[in-house]
Amino acid sequence: MIGVIVMLESMGAPLPAETLIISAAIYCAATHRLDIAWVATAATLGAIMGDNFGYLIGRWLGYPLLERKGARIGLTPRRLQTGRFLFLRYGGVIVLFGRFLAILRMFVALLAGANHMPWPGFLLFNALGGVIWGAGYAYAAYYLGHRILRISGPVGIALAAGGGIMLICAFIFLRRHEARLTVEAEAAAERELIQSGEQADR
Repeated sequence: MIGVIVMLESMGAPLPAETLIISAAIYCAATHRLDIAWVATAATLGAIMGDNFGYLIGRWLGYPLLERKGARIGLTPRRLQTGRFLFLRYGGVIVLFGRFLAILRMFVALLAGANHMPWPGFLLFNALGGVIWGAGYAYAAYYLGHRILRISGPVGIALAAGGGIMLICAFIFLRRHEARLTVEAEAAAERELIQSGEQADR
């Protein structure tokens, strides 16, 4: 189930894959009914497979069709514009680390395929990103939850509260950067339109 949900989200479906991985890892730490190694493996393989399927879909559909039909899967013109701007500017870095930004995680593979990124390079950066994201989140949540469960009393409560505050701060940080990147993408797109218009006039 974890692998399938992560795979579908990586293909563009709006599913809570990140929350599922963290919840499953904490469940492993609390009950030991699941093996964290299998959770990490499922998350990693699901991420890699989903992104490769998404790449093929983007390559097959092409950018113009994503502009017309992308809104049906949440790929709004604004998100598409932001993702294309970031992808064309940063390339493989976006494929590697875009998984950690909600605005890119669902769409980076589609954009890579639509923009005809060479598949070997995409596969390499995608695999590295899948391992860092899938296994990293799973093991980090597992060991954090395991340590918190070992501590009782005020110290344990304080650690749990501190961890919750850190997660909230991280979420706010990412959301603010998403907004900034969106503004930059819109400004860059406007400059491109102006430049193309000037060239047409000439």
